[in-house]
Amino acid sequence: MTSATHVEVVMPQLGISVTEGTIVQWRKRPGDAVAYEEPICDIDTDKIESELPSPVAGVLVEILVEVGETVNTGTAIALIASDGSHEVPVVVVDAAEPKLTAAAAEGREHLYSPVVQRLAAEHGIDLATVTGTGTGGRIRKQDVLSAVADRAGAGAQQYVPPPPVPLSRMRRSIGDHMKRSLETAATVTSWIEVDFSAIEAARVRLRTTALPIVASATMATLAEFPDLNAWLDGGDIVRHDTVNLGIAVALGTEGLLVPVIREAERLSIAELSERIRDLATRARTGELKPEELRDGTFTITNPGQYGTVMATPVINQPQIAILDVEAIVRRPVVVSDPSGEESIAIRPICIVGLSWDHRALDGVLAAQFLGALRGRLERWDT
Repeated sequence: MTSATHVEVVMPQLGISVTEGTIVQWRKRPGDAVAYEEPICDIDTDKIESELPSPVAGVLVEILVEVGETVNTGTAIALIASDGSHEVPVVVVDAAEPKLTAAAAEGREHLYSPVVQRLAAEHGIDLATVTGTGTGGRIRKQDVLSAVADRAGAGAQQYVPPPPVPLSRMRRSIGDHMKRSLETAATVTSWIEVDFSAIEAARVRLRTTALPIVASATMATLAEFPDLNAWLDGGDIVRHDTVNLGIAVALGTEGLLVPVIREAERLSIAELSERIRDLATRARTGELKPEELRDGTFTITNPGQYGTVMATPVINQPQIAILDVEAIVRRPVVVSDPSGEESIAIRPICIVGLSWDHRALDGVLAAQFLGALRGRLERWDT
């Protein structure tokens, strides 16, 4: 029989700016058998609540970080005895080892994150009366705030302002990351107007949104301008041969995440559309895997879906640029026929912006990139 080795389970880094995580619930106890990639605990970070899968098959030997404790990413939180295979070995548990009672097992399902506990204490909410809308019935911050609002509506009609609520860990993390980017990069934003007539026709024909078509055109343009598909690492530029495309996903008042589509340039429009839809859905339900938030080389943000016409997005460090796609608005524009005669026509126009790092690029290259992208978008059918 192959001898078992102890494997450390560490707190993962769920995003570039995440530095710590909190244990919310242990799904396994010492002595329990675990399968490869079976969830062994739930963790809560600034960015996401997530299940942590076991890196190996084996037996949970020791829990090093208890529920409610917050530790830095990379810290060992548990030990698993593994024989190196993905098959769960047969385990004989000491009969004297205490077992979880039914009541204790049920209690484990009602563990609350530190944010939820703090909000409940501040507002005097009994968490036993709150219905959770998170995964597996977990109580989320929004559930506590809804309970606060319901109680206020059922009480006196006189308005009583609620006590101030501190920014969530995610909001603080996003703020720190964006502020650090602005302090680090020499950020410049350039805009260009694009006639989306061809894109609108293609969108209807392909039964998709404009975003995956714009993403495909952007990646083709990045192949012409590889300096934009890069990281700035100190004084060195790291150019990438493939596009790990980040797509910004809004989470409402919670903040935003940027899941990454790896080697996105290999995908068709239909495949891009499906991947974007899947990642956005799982981002909003807290089901993204840690590796889906790492290693992006270029990012696209799409606030135009909410009607905005111009923005100055902040670069997602250590990337060099981020593309901003604004609302498609029908406007009167001057057009020319084949003979050169000009007239006024109504066209779907979109302002596309590029925030770029002046430490790595100059305005001419950014303008050339936007011009090439516009040409590709306006001639999409051909």
